[in-house]
Amino acid sequence: MEKKFKILIADRNSNVREFLRREMLAEGYSVELAENGREVLKWAYHREPVDLLILDPDLPDADETLLLKKLRQRISYLPVVFHTFFPDYLVASKIINPTEFVEKGGSSIEKLKKVVKEILFKTAVTGSVKIESENLRS
Repeated sequence: MEKKFKILIADRNSNVREFLRREMLAEGYSVELAENGREVLKWAYHREPVDLLILDPDLPDADETLLLKKLRQRISYLPVVFHTFFPDYLVASKIINPTEFVEKGGSSIEKLKKVVKEILFKTAVTGSVKIESENLRS
C-alpha cells in the first residue's frame, strides 16, 4: 500500500490556507492547517508527524527565530518549503535553511505543487531529504 503523505500548511491568511489545502488535497495529500506558531509546534510534537511543512514564516504569535529553531531541534529532517514573499524569505532563511523556496504570486501554485511532489518523491525514495542551503528554482 502506498503511503499518503501528510502536509502541514502554515499561513496567517485563512484564504491562502484554504486555497493551498484544496490544491494539495486535489493532489492526493493529507493536509493539516496551522494559523499560528503555536499550531505549527503542536504538529511538530504530534505523535503522527507531518512529512512536509509549507510555511509562511510571518505567523502571528510567533517569534519566527524561536519557532524555526524549535522546529529544527524537534524534527531536523522535516522538509520545509518557504511560501512567502522574497523579503520575508531573506530574513527567515538566515535562521533556517529551507529545503525549498517558492515566492507567493499569481501563478505560484503550480510551482509549489511541483516542488512538493519532487521533495516527497525524494523522501519516499531515499527515506530523507538533504537540506539544501539555498535552491532558488526558476
